Amino acid sequence: MTRPRTYQVRTFGCQMNVHDSERMAGLLEATGLVEAAGGPADGHFENYADVVVFNTCAVRENADNKLYGSLGMLAPVKKAHPGMQIAVGGCLAQKDRETILKRAPWVDVVFGTHNVGSLPVLLERARHNDDAQLEILESLDVFPSTLPVKRDSVYAGWVSISVGCNNTCTFCIVPSLRGKERDRRPGEILAEIQALVDDGVIEVTLLGQNVNSYGVEFGDRQAFSKLLRACGGISGLERVRFTSPHPAAFTDDVIDAMAQTPNVMPQLHMPLQSGSDKVLKDMRRSYRSAKFLGILDRVRERIPHAAISTDIIVGFPGETEEDFQATLDVVERSRFATAFTFQYSKRPGTPAAELPDQLPKAVVQERFERLTALQDRIAAEENARQIGRTVEVMVTAQSGRKAAQTRRLSGRAQDQRLVHFTVPDGGTVPRPGDLVTVTITSAAAFHLVADPEAGSDYSVRRSSAGDAWDRSQAGSCGTPSAGQAGQSGHTGSTGPRRAVALGMPALPAPLVG
Repeated sequence: MTRPRTYQVRTFGCQMNVHDSERMAGLLEATGLVEAAGGPADGHFENYADVVVFNTCAVRENADNKLYGSLGMLAPVKKAHPGMQIAVGGCLAQKDRETILKRAPWVDVVFGTHNVGSLPVLLERARHNDDAQLEILESLDVFPSTLPVKRDSVYAGWVSISVGCNNTCTFCIVPSLRGKERDRRPGEILAEIQALVDDGVIEVTLLGQNVNSYGVEFGDRQAFSKLLRACGGISGLERVRFTSPHPAAFTDDVIDAMAQTPNVMPQLHMPLQSGSDKVLKDMRRSYRSAKFLGILDRVRERIPHAAISTDIIVGFPGETEEDFQATLDVVERSRFATAFTFQYSKRPGTPAAELPDQLPKAVVQERFERLTALQDRIAAEENARQIGRTVEVMVTAQSGRKAAQTRRLSGRAQDQRLVHFTVPDGGTVPRPGDLVTVTITSAAAFHLVADPEAGSDYSVRRSSAGDAWDRSQAGSCGTPSAGQAGQSGHTGSTGPRRAVALGMPALPAPLVG
């Protein structure tokens, strides 16, 4: 028998890219490809995937180095692997276009952020014509959420509510690559969420470049808070998160919706970028530090146990020591649970790249180390305050690096903190997707630990997501249990996966007599 063609999607960048990669995988599986296990074994190149897709990011300076380094490594592999195809999509493809084919002429397909749905056609055209295909659209062709999907997780899912961005931050290249904001209709979003829940998902994350500006396209300033409240009416949906909001558009009706909707989690990612008002102005961030801190105060007043995370850029052009100290001051006051800190990266095509007073690398590095040291201390202190709290943890399939030694499982609390926990003697072992209630016994800067000593400190609530996990594992072994075949939307590498067109009603798989 001829083996099926295999694929691998390699993702660089943000959650939007992860979501797009799930769509790319769904499209490829809809054409009959199956996911490859990975790279070569013992130098046998035939163990590489027949189709390798790079979904790229253009935000960081080293994004192109990462891509071209990976493409360079694949050049001899492709030469030794007849019929192999390489495709490059995402933000860097939208930006570099012909440059990719000039620097890596062994690439077969280059496609942009607006035409993800064209990937299978472009691959087939490249194979038929034996010639590289380049297709970059300047506006959205098909909303990605209408495309087939193969999710990475059976218990949690991404739901895109908008694409594009109407802001003009001087450091950001995303608006020119993703285009102006386009909003989906609420009914389409809720239908997709319902389809996910029907498939076993109990947690969704709403995605948008500026997720809280949702509704700008159809003129409803409170559309996002209404959407959060509507999510509260979906039976079986246990957890709702969203990322990333913009402080300038963050309004009290959203805070009210978070506080009053039980399945909206007490967690908020609020990008600061800088604590200096001068730097925020140079960045064209249309808020100042006082507004930012006011939002955090109001969130904590309504949701006392909320965990707040952020993004911060260090070393923006013209940033003085006084400006940097302002950032340290805001971080100290904000008490972030975690922060994603970045050294400013000069991106050609952005206004900030042309600003004077670009800072020396050594100065940026030194400030970066001071900031991370401060945030690590704050994170450790905030986590230490969780000791003694009873939390509900959604178990994940991934465990910590020391799981083999500690015999702990892992999951996420409602506030998104990572929790490693042990199952006490005689306790029920949960499945990924199940919900475990434990008491935190110790803490570190980046995780919490729960080692229950008695049955009263530990309980398990089985969930539909855990049931979906069981179905996925049965399918991966090629032995789905009776009545469960084809229902999970996710199986392992040896069994077929069902590509689910989320956002539209899904028909059950036919029974085979």
